[in-house]
Amino acid sequence: MNETTTPFSRIGGEPAVRQLVQRFYELMDTLPEAYGIRKLHAADLSSAEEKLFMFLCGWLGGPQLYVEKFGHPKLRARHLPFTIASNEAEQWMLCMRQAMAEVIPDDGLRAALDKSLNDLAHHMRNRGDPPNV
Repeated sequence: MNETTTPFSRIGGEPAVRQLVQRFYELMDTLPEAYGIRKLHAADLSSAEEKLFMFLCGWLGGPQLYVEKFGHPKLRARHLPFTIASNEAEQWMLCMRQAMAEVIPDDGLRAALDKSLNDLAHHMRNRGDPPNV
């Protein structure tokens, strides 16, 4: 894959990734349906927003900003302190899907990213789902 065909380039580089992440956190902060995932974050989302921006830049094939600053992401290990079951993964994806729909006009790219991010979100699960009562 050359530089012009990376998802990072196709999405529009750092400005578009920044816009995506900002919108994602706006949605997480305001959608009642995202309350479960929102309460796992600090009151000030700026640190989480910056880390997700840096991570996504590299994950999408752009500069490895997160790795340069923090080392290997070790996503599962970094998320172990938080209770993440299917509901939290789906709330995260709800916000990301809406943000992608608003920021990424390329349907094919958006679908591919949705699949990959959904797999990643569910990989972060570290607790079983509560029983239906």
